[in-house]
Amino acid sequence: MSGTDVALILIGAVAGVLSGLVGIGGGIVIVPALVLLLGFTQKHAQGTTLAMLAVPVGIFAVATYYRAGYVNLKAALWLGLGFLLGAGLGSLAAVRLPEHTMARAFGGILLLVAARLLVFGH
Repeated sequence: MSGTDVALILIGAVAGVLSGLVGIGGGIVIVPALVLLLGFTQKHAQGTTLAMLAVPVGIFAVATYYRAGYVNLKAALWLGLGFLLGAGLGSLAAVRLPEHTMARAFGGILLLVAARLLVFGH
């Protein structure tokens, strides 16, 4: 397992925790992390994230990105593993937090991502 594989699992785990905790993940966490931390192109990040979610969510979108050469299947599998583990942990925390805390956490994460994209582009 390479350092990139470990990074992909960690990105998936963080997205999983946030998904379980505040209902966000792929587009808000994984796509920017792949672009900003691992140097994926925007299209590769989107295609790979869709591949991770393909079976339950977007198999037709994944097929389109895959045919165009924008899916890294190995990365999608590692992300999926981390996401699976992280989502379980995040959901365990979420059910214990007050509703207003959840809403504030969700809004704060969206603001941080938006500010980063507005200031730095990518």
